[in-house]
Amino acid sequence: MATRARRTQRRNQVLSREHIIDTAIELLDAGGEGALTVRALTERLATGSGAVYYHVGTRDELLDTATETVITAALATKPAQASATPAEEIRAVALALFDAIADHQWLATRLTLQIIRNPVGPVTVGVFERIGRQMGALGVPQARWFDAASTLVHYILGAVSQNARIEGDTSGVEPAADREEFLGATSAAWQELNPEDYPFMHAIVGQITEHDDREQFLTGIAIVLDGLTRLR
Repeated sequence: MATRARRTQRRNQVLSREHIIDTAIELLDAGGEGALTVRALTERLATGSGAVYYHVGTRDELLDTATETVITAALATKPAQASATPAEEIRAVALALFDAIADHQWLATRLTLQIIRNPVGPVTVGVFERIGRQMGALGVPQARWFDAASTLVHYILGAVSQNARIEGDTSGVEPAADREEFLGATSAAWQELNPEDYPFMHAIVGQITEHDDREQFLTGIAIVLDGLTRLR
C-alpha cells in the first residue's frame, strides 16, 4: 500500500494540471468534444483516471478549463502599436477571438455556453472587461456602456461562431470541406434565384466567392464602432 501511494505521489508530481489541459485541448482540436473522454485522456497521458480527477475535476470542468485557457490567451493579445486607439484595442481582441475559434473548432459552442451559463466566470468577465473598458474612451455615455459593450460582444460571438463548425451540426457539411467549393456552390444556387424576386441576392452573387472572412469580420466591427461613437 505504501509503495502504491509513493508511485501515485510521484506520478502526480510529474503530471501537472497544465499538461493535462494542453493534452485535452489537443484531443478537442483533433476530434471535437466527442474525442475528449477520460479514457482517451488517460491513455494519452499514460496515467489513471484518479490523477485526472485530482488535477482538473470532472470532464465538464475540464471542458470549461480548456475553454478558459484558450480564451484567456486570446484576451491577452495586444495591438501592434504601443499607443493604440480604443478602436484598435477592440479590433485586436476581436481578431484574437476570431482566430482562436478558427484554430479550435470546438471552441465556438463552449464559449457561447460559458457566456450563457456562467456570467460571473472568468471567460464571461474577461471578454466583457476587455471590450467594455474601451467604451469610455470611445466617448460612449456611461449610462449606455452595458448596451454598447453587449452589442459588440454579441456581434463578435455571432460572427466567429458562424465561421466555425458548431458541435452537433447535422447539416452534412464536412468540417474540412473546401471553402471555395462551398462558396462556389452557394453562388451558383443564388444565381438560379429569380432576379425579380431577389434583386439584392443577384447584386451580391459575385461578391460571395471573393470575400475574405477576416476582412468581412473587421468591416462588421467598424460598423458597430461607428454606431457606438454616435451615442455621444
